[in-house]
Amino acid sequence: MADEGRRRVPPDRARRDPGSVRSYAAAVSALGYHHVLAYDHVLGADTSRRPDWQSPYDLHSTFHEPFVLFGYLAAVSRLELVTGIVILPQRQSALVAKQAADVDILTGGRFRLGAGLGCNRVEYEALGKDFSNRGERISEQVRLMRRLWTEESASSEGRFELVTTAGLAPMPVQRPIPVWFGAQASRRVALRRAGRLADGWFPLVDPGRELERARGVIEEAAPEAGRDPAGIGVEGKFEFEFGDGDLDRLGQQAKLWRDLGATHRSLNTMGAGLADPDEHIVAVTSVAEVVLGR
Repeated sequence: MADEGRRRVPPDRARRDPGSVRSYAAAVSALGYHHVLAYDHVLGADTSRRPDWQSPYDLHSTFHEPFVLFGYLAAVSRLELVTGIVILPQRQSALVAKQAADVDILTGGRFRLGAGLGCNRVEYEALGKDFSNRGERISEQVRLMRRLWTEESASSEGRFELVTTAGLAPMPVQRPIPVWFGAQASRRVALRRAGRLADGWFPLVDPGRELERARGVIEEAAPEAGRDPAGIGVEGKFEFEFGDGDLDRLGQQAKLWRDLGATHRSLNTMGAGLADPDEHIVAVTSVAEVVLGR
């Protein structure tokens, strides 16, 4: 797989202006970036009533619904579309399988489903899902979705999921659709789950000893499940910042991820204080050569 650049859709004016989403997608595609990644949050918490709230997002943080957004982007761009991540255990498995299959069809097979657990109890409560057993459920969900993407008629009765002789129509282009996991480097259980099940991994840590330890856990778990750890992709991430030396820093990070064998690389301008989508375009343009390794 080739090294690839990634950007999240900027959250501000784009939330109400579909034209800015389209312009952004056209700009990053013309620059040579390969894919766009979108986060998933359905609801944000009112932190004025929750003084102990620890999530970086609240009810003012803007997130497009990924599958709806990707239905639009599939019509206006040729970019690969990636969820990074969908909070899978707070969603219905069969419905996610259906939505993912449609996005995969609309993009001609240019879709990766990133999945993870999330940390927002407010969303789980509102969506009628149990927050406490989300780690147990996600493995069963992924196995079920892969069956729905590859079998015309599937039956599955697990601890949490039940499908009786049913199937998706139309089926996706990719059979199965690649499923990537978000997993923190400090969460051994999540890393082992990625090793057993994931087609790829979004590390939430920079290159270094912590990443090496986390990757070791994944590579240890994969053979135990009869899998080749070399086939598990890695998407390295680096942050855009203003200031002298940022271009050199990004260049060094890009080289580190390439040397580590990262199959994908992603650039985030979300935390750079850019309020206007045009500013995000300027930012990704200014670092494109360094980030893409040209």
